[in-house]
Amino acid sequence: MSFWWFWSQPPVVEEALDEDLLKVAEIHAASFKHAWDVEELARMKAQSGTSILVARRASPYGTQGPLGFLILRTVADEAEVITIAVHPRQRGRGIGKKLMEAGLFRLYGERCKNLFLEVDSANEAAILLYRSLGFREVGQRKGYYNDSGGDGTALVMRVDLG
Repeated sequence: MSFWWFWSQPPVVEEALDEDLLKVAEIHAASFKHAWDVEELARMKAQSGTSILVARRASPYGTQGPLGFLILRTVADEAEVITIAVHPRQRGRGIGKKLMEAGLFRLYGERCKNLFLEVDSANEAAILLYRSLGFREVGQRKGYYNDSGGDGTALVMRVDLG
């Protein structure tokens, strides 16, 4: 029996559930040196204006555990990407783009005017993704990333939504 359809379905993006936070913490730990634990993620999730979106593999039996996540924070009519990560084994499959598109769609619906993010200037794949979604560089923060593969410069990027 072939399950080609299982792997060809685009991921489903939805609001994280409390039971997703352990897997979100695992993905964060696999992606960043300074990992956030479940308690920290739960505090973040409980904050007003903060959303955690997860991408899951679609299945005829329901959705599966998170493959990646996006954390957004909204204040007034502006928002920022707190962090985004995809499990290392799932990278290169468009999951990060799907998460960002879902986040942009949500913020547009909430009449948010701008979305900001910071990205390591050495992270070429992420920069290409953000530019493909309409982000442009609006500033730099030298020495922002301690454990960068580059010089530690963060590019501050913005996309206008309204």
